[in-house]
Amino acid sequence: MNDSKLLAGKLALVTGASRGIGAATAEALAAAGAHVILVARTASALEEVEERIHAARGMATIAPLDLTDGESIGKLAGAVAERWQKLDLLVLNAAMLGSLTPVPDIDPKEYSRLLSLNLLANQALIAAFDHLMKKAETADIVALTSSVGSEPRAFWGAYGSSKAAVETLLGAYADETAYTGRIRVHIVDPGATRTRMRALAFPGEEPESVKPPEVVASAIVERLTADAPTGEKVRIEA
Repeated sequence: MNDSKLLAGKLALVTGASRGIGAATAEALAAAGAHVILVARTASALEEVEERIHAARGMATIAPLDLTDGESIGKLAGAVAERWQKLDLLVLNAAMLGSLTPVPDIDPKEYSRLLSLNLLANQALIAAFDHLMKKAETADIVALTSSVGSEPRAFWGAYGSSKAAVETLLGAYADETAYTGRIRVHIVDPGATRTRMRALAFPGEEPESVKPPEVVASAIVERLTADAPTGEKVRIEA
């Protein structure tokens, strides 16, 4: 096996894989030899990522679904179990920004949707795939977070609170599984990155002034193929 195929034989699942950091990470994992399951709501966008992976001689399978639908997550886990019997890598990337607004003005319905995707779906994914990761020789979970999850900022209360909860959730799972020595949890703050979410949050920012998603994807793959500890939070700089 050469250095570029360090993940050969591994099965990875990436949420929010239709664009941005999710798509870039999926392509990087495939380039490293993993078979990647691409998850997002829009089938056409997933097909574009799949085509790029196949064109680069990688392996990918699309799984269009709404992650806020708990039944869909369970059905996906069942399909993965039937076809592959295990899961080696789970990348929890899908998220929504929501409105940047003062805490008293947070819309309850939007906040509920945000928490459903940013937090509850991630717990549901861990619950659904836990037994498949434990069947792997070793397994890794990568959860994308944000600096506002640990450093509260005005108007970012809704999004920031969802990321703070994700960090706590994943930290607890890391502690619960550390004894096995076979499951690692990585909490990754990508920092300022050229994504659609970033453009929505900072509409006046020059996109070229921040790093592209490929930098984050490369750092994630590097961490997955290194001797990194479980439960650690890391920030990726330019």
